[in-house]
Amino acid sequence: MSAQEHDFRHLDRAGRATAGLARSPRLAVMLTIGAGVVLAWWILAAMAIRGAESRVAGGAPGDALLKNLPPLPLPDFLDRFFALCLAPAPLSGSLAASALVLMWFVMAVATMLPSAAPMIRTYCEIADTARIKGEPVAHPLVLVMGFLATWLAASVAFAALTLIIYGFVAAGQVLDPVVGVAGAAALAIAGLYQFSGLKQACLKRCRNPFSILFANWSAKPGRVFRMGVEQGVWCLGCCWALMLV
Repeated sequence: MSAQEHDFRHLDRAGRATAGLARSPRLAVMLTIGAGVVLAWWILAAMAIRGAESRVAGGAPGDALLKNLPPLPLPDFLDRFFALCLAPAPLSGSLAASALVLMWFVMAVATMLPSAAPMIRTYCEIADTARIKGEPVAHPLVLVMGFLATWLAASVAFAALTLIIYGFVAAGQVLDPVVGVAGAAALAIAGLYQFSGLKQACLKRCRNPFSILFANWSAKPGRVFRMGVEQGVWCLGCCWALMLV
């Protein structure tokens, strides 16, 4: 059945929405980017005001205006986030680790989830056909959750690596020349990996998930979740070297 013949009426509302976003990922990405830009500017303005409020008033430009403005009420979690951003040095403990994991995961969702649109779209088409035949299917969001689970695990790993490196550098156990050599080595490894057979194999699987879906089709949510995880691993295999740099 071609893509034009699919209206996905046999899927539930969430399934139809998932198929629709996979059909036109550019619109979803542009809307998300637009909302993200507005949110980012709001957070930036609020952070600037909060930073100015915490500074001792002096002769800086705008101090007179700031003194006459009412205090800016913000949720507690935003105040904690601003404390992390405005700190003179990175905070330690669970707050810094959570912020790093969130940063990596948001970046992964923004960059990698659109690349999974063909896989999600194909799964929705197969699931819709199966529903027409009266066969049971796992919800498309199960596949998406499996894909994102891989990137969440990768985000934890990248955040842990970041904290470990920062700990060594902050403790003075790594000399500046060693840091430079390590950075150059990471860049060289990432560059050479782009021409390796493993990278090409991962890229092929990431770009062409159709055969994987047809060969491993299952109505069991656990199997579908595993397919999402495996597809996420293939896509991670394409990008881990550049993220390492």
